[in-house]
Amino acid sequence: MSTVNADLTYNYKVVRQFAIMTVVWGIVGMSLGVIIASQLVWPQLNLDLPWTHFGRLRPLHTNAVIFGFGGSALFATSYYVVQRTCQARLFSDGLAAFTFWGWQAVLIAAVITLPLGLTSTKEYAELEWPIDLLILVTWVSYAIVFFGTIMKRSAPHIYVANWFYGAFIITVAVLHIGNNLALPASLFKSYSAYAGVTDAMMQWWWGHNAVGFFLTAGFLGMMYYFVPKQANRPVYSYRLSIVHFWALIATYVWAGGHHLHYSALPDWAQTAGMIMSLILLAPSWGGMINGMMTLSGAWHKLRTDPILRFLVVSLSFYGMSTFEGPMMAIKTVNALSHNTDWTIGHVHSGALGWVAMISIGAIYHLIPKLWGIKEMYSTGLINVHFWLATVGTVLYIVAMWVNGIMQGLMWRAVNEDGTLTYSFVQALEASWPGYLVRFIGGVIFLSGMLVMAWNVWMTIRQKDAVAADNVAAQPA
Repeated sequence: MSTVNADLTYNYKVVRQFAIMTVVWGIVGMSLGVIIASQLVWPQLNLDLPWTHFGRLRPLHTNAVIFGFGGSALFATSYYVVQRTCQARLFSDGLAAFTFWGWQAVLIAAVITLPLGLTSTKEYAELEWPIDLLILVTWVSYAIVFFGTIMKRSAPHIYVANWFYGAFIITVAVLHIGNNLALPASLFKSYSAYAGVTDAMMQWWWGHNAVGFFLTAGFLGMMYYFVPKQANRPVYSYRLSIVHFWALIATYVWAGGHHLHYSALPDWAQTAGMIMSLILLAPSWGGMINGMMTLSGAWHKLRTDPILRFLVVSLSFYGMSTFEGPMMAIKTVNALSHNTDWTIGHVHSGALGWVAMISIGAIYHLIPKLWGIKEMYSTGLINVHFWLATVGTVLYIVAMWVNGIMQGLMWRAVNEDGTLTYSFVQALEASWPGYLVRFIGGVIFLSGMLVMAWNVWMTIRQKDAVAADNVAAQPA
């Protein structure tokens, strides 16, 4: 049985701050998603204003969800997990506080600049160069806090969750610096240091690995801590977790070229991206199976524990989306799916099904512990949230799959004389029902987040809830 220094305390203040902002940015980002989904159903909702136009709100939606909701969840859980598993307080309380306020400043800057049209135009990297520098400073501070805590650990072993968090922190830093090298022309305008196809390759080296490390490796760190803790079972195979780790990080960085099939990118680079994407299926499913098998002997808990249900269903979506992604990277499949709503469905099966659900489950696990109480205000509301999230996700992705396959088939249909059978407008008209179902699915998912916000608020308002900043250490 592990023991801890009786004088050791953990810093829960910054964990608490990021946990609350996870819920806040989730509601903000997903509300923006519902707005832009509604604009595709009813275009008049663009309001004929530049700053409310789909083209400006869409990157704000992706930034708020990925970096606001997902980023805050990663900060919160990594700070919690690294302290608990290393049996050491965060390396620097001051730097940890700076990462919180610095990250929120980045997100507020995105809320201001993106609707104004101040953008680098790079997918998932739209923020202009001064904000990029703030991201860099904040991220380096994050790395110092995280790895400094590992260095001062009293536990002899570095738990595997910290391997995934550490790889995510290092790789995102390298990707961010590499892709965002630019020549400033004014305070909020810059030009990429790369040109043409090189710029495209750098962008998708970043874009795909933002998915691979920010939205996968970091959340796998979350999975390797919170699934065993919530199930009260050991990780099924620690050896598999290490193999999973090295296979994933060695493979993921090579897969970005599959975003540029049938482009000016050299054919060998496209093919290499496709092959590495197919290889990725093995480590991805290794992690999914390891998480699922951790529930061996504890499957009955799913009947009564909606938090565990969130975590397990997230693994199901992870397995599904990491099967779908490599399949879509095959050139012949990509010829049908590229630039269609199928891609949007795939992204959201990962974003809503995997990232959001495991984040929600982890935050539900954390909130009572951060306020020193036994459980959430209402288990019933967690159950309601689970079904809203599941139904909303399924409606969303099925609508986009149907739309995407239909669009791909309509766009490539030709008459006997070689002319196109359908115009683009006809394909758009045929997509309208799918956009309506997608909007409904988004509304349902967002309503679940509002239920969560109410449940969290009522939990922390309970008379025995105490927001202690320094908490006496307990074994992980």
